[in-house]
Amino acid sequence: MSTKPDLLVVSPWYHVAMKELEDHFTVHKLWKTDDKAGMLAAIADSCEAIAGASICGADIMDALPKVKVIAHHGVGYDGVDVATATARGIKVSNTPDVLSDEVADFALGLLLATCRKIPHADRYVRAGKWESEGNMAFTTRVHGRKVGILGLGRIGIEIARRCEAFKMDVAYHTRSKRDVPYTYYDDLAAMARDVDFLIAIVPGGDSTKHMVNRVVLDALGPDGVLINVARGSVVDEQALIEALRDGRLGAAGLDVFDQEPKVPQALKDMTENVVLQPHQASATHETRLAMGRLVMENALAGLAGKPLITPVN
Repeated sequence: MSTKPDLLVVSPWYHVAMKELEDHFTVHKLWKTDDKAGMLAAIADSCEAIAGASICGADIMDALPKVKVIAHHGVGYDGVDVATATARGIKVSNTPDVLSDEVADFALGLLLATCRKIPHADRYVRAGKWESEGNMAFTTRVHGRKVGILGLGRIGIEIARRCEAFKMDVAYHTRSKRDVPYTYYDDLAAMARDVDFLIAIVPGGDSTKHMVNRVVLDALGPDGVLINVARGSVVDEQALIEALRDGRLGAAGLDVFDQEPKVPQALKDMTENVVLQPHQASATHETRLAMGRLVMENALAGLAGKPLITPVN
């Protein structure tokens, strides 16, 4: 009989990191079973830790009354019912810092891909159009432009530093001004009006839902570019589609969507001014391994009665 503590994994992540969990826990993979209620009932009296990369609501906590820690895989933890966990004395953690550089790199890559039309140029060459039609149409430069960053947390700061390296004039919008050498705007639409590019990197949840709405998109304007590496809920997706379709917004690079992995067909059909990615800003072997190990370390700390390494509550 195993002496390892029971750990419920609600949803999967990088398989190499998940394999390491089995060195320390008896791992129960909820997403793999057809009888979820049966699995939960079988470990109700023994399971003290939950981990996952998506949703962990009060229903799971109800089913596992002895849980002490929820170790979330990801920076954004809007899928975890933190209020219920806190009320029940359950510690919650996430995985910040280890992915900040990766997401920041990706944000700039997505900006370059969107403005310089790198995916479009690849298709142009593969279709033989360079030979048959000559050089592709000119694109838009990135260096030396004005960029506004929506959210200036750990990842936002790293994005700003990379924008500085591209000789950009950096502005930001957050709930309160920070001690940074960038221009602060207390009004998002006003910032959008003054910049060429808007990069969203705020957490998801009710407080940020549809922050980037029609007013903000119209302020960004027909030459403006939106980059979203935050959460799909941050952008009013229908307003975005209409702005792109009507030419009120120039282009968009999107790594996240409101109902992912479902992506609106209207966005898929916009092949000239939209770059789409499958929520992969942090998806490298190195970073996902580091994230998975941090999940494991937080779970072990919580079960040992020690402070979590990266606590949320």
